[in-house]
Amino acid sequence: MDDLPAVWLASNRVFENAGVEPMTLEAFRAEFELPYKPFYDRYTPHISDEQREAWFHEHFPEVIHLVEDLPHARGFLEFCRREEIRVVLFSAIPRDQFDFLTERNGFNEFFHGHELAVKDKRERIHDLLERYELDPEETMFVGDMRHDLDAAKHGGVFACATLTGYNTLTQLRAGEPHLIVEHLGELRDIFERGELKARLTGDESNEGIARAPVATVGGLIFNDAGEALLLRTDKWSGLWGMPGGKIKYGETAEQAFIREVKEETNLEAADVKFELFLDCIEPEEFYRKAHFVLLNYTCGCRNAAETRLNDEAQEFQWLSLEAALKLPLNGPSERLIQAIAEERRISI
Repeated sequence: MDDLPAVWLASNRVFENAGVEPMTLEAFRAEFELPYKPFYDRYTPHISDEQREAWFHEHFPEVIHLVEDLPHARGFLEFCRREEIRVVLFSAIPRDQFDFLTERNGFNEFFHGHELAVKDKRERIHDLLERYELDPEETMFVGDMRHDLDAAKHGGVFACATLTGYNTLTQLRAGEPHLIVEHLGELRDIFERGELKARLTGDESNEGIARAPVATVGGLIFNDAGEALLLRTDKWSGLWGMPGGKIKYGETAEQAFIREVKEETNLEAADVKFELFLDCIEPEEFYRKAHFVLLNYTCGCRNAAETRLNDEAQEFQWLSLEAALKLPLNGPSERLIQAIAEERRISI
């Protein structure tokens, strides 16, 4: 589950009680770590562990309603149950919060077992493997924090990082996971295609994994004021870019672009125009190795006020091209915006 907003707000209450300036969500996400004691020691060294715990748990029930199911979590758990893949929850969450949340979403029925209120997973992982008779060579730790990856290494199991949690792509890469996925839906797809072993071991030579370039579309959407829509996505290292995705079998490229615009932004594309082709070969900013053949478009929209993101992006802005070029952009988006700006004779 996604408890980041709730933990952030409860932590800010700790800071406020301690006379410390509250953190922005972006700063909290960059600084928070597990085990959490060193994090709180850095910012509230004058407060005892017991007092911090009391302040945090006093406020957390007021914000627990903000905790939501992660994208694709239920589908992944249902898949694991159907395929008889054992799932053991290994978490820092206290028992009372676990009971409250699983009473609400019913996830408890999917777990073969659970270890709760774990402050340092590195110290407990060997006991967990032994208790549930898990063979390290057949076990994967799926987590969204560097600490999870360190615990996986300590236990000698495979480590899979997801981008739907606290840590950024850069932080997760530093933990050297065997696999990084955008979300649990992608992990389920890897299971279903029979690619898991190859992805975990890095041997993708003869496991049926497509190595050919992937045909994709992307582009800029403009509102009536001439501003372009920019999206920030974790899968592009938290950089800003444009909506887009793969062309499906049987679609034209333009049809794919119109569909992706609708799926990712809820907008109806109008006056679609092809702009340029880009080679995008293993971009460093992307969360995994990939080779895209990228067809870029521009379009208007009739319903800019109805912009609504799906789970692929984290936030959006409508900006002039000049302002957009001042953002930290991913490579393909920057090249497109520069080309459009030059075409429109805008000083960059």
